[in-house]
Amino acid sequence: MIKTKSRNLLRKKRHLRIRKRLVGTPAKPRLNVFRSNKNIYVQIIDDVNGVTLVSASSNEKDSTITNGGNIEAAKAVGTLIAQRALKNNINTVVFDRSGYLYHGRVKALADAARAAGLVF
Repeated sequence: MIKTKSRNLLRKKRHLRIRKRLVGTPAKPRLNVFRSNKNIYVQIIDDVNGVTLVSASSNEKDSTITNGGNIEAAKAVGTLIAQRALKNNINTVVFDRSGYLYHGRVKALADAARAAGLVF
């Protein structure tokens, strides 16, 4: 019998390999992305103190996003996280794609955050 590893397990292994090098500091925190089939979630994390500084997602109650699993929702969340970060005096971040390919929703979120003023 052939045992295949799940897609999510392989992604988590990639994420651990990436996280060996990426560390969010108070001066340059880590922008972490998690995407599910229905929504996309973003956090800006200070790993030294173990604190989430800012977060945004496509399923927030005050959001006008109807479908959180598409590229338009990712762009809206990227803009929202950049606005909240700039409001909290966070200008530069380290981008953590969490083992996902830099493609589609993850790329759209990153491009929107850059366009709104975040530097990474």
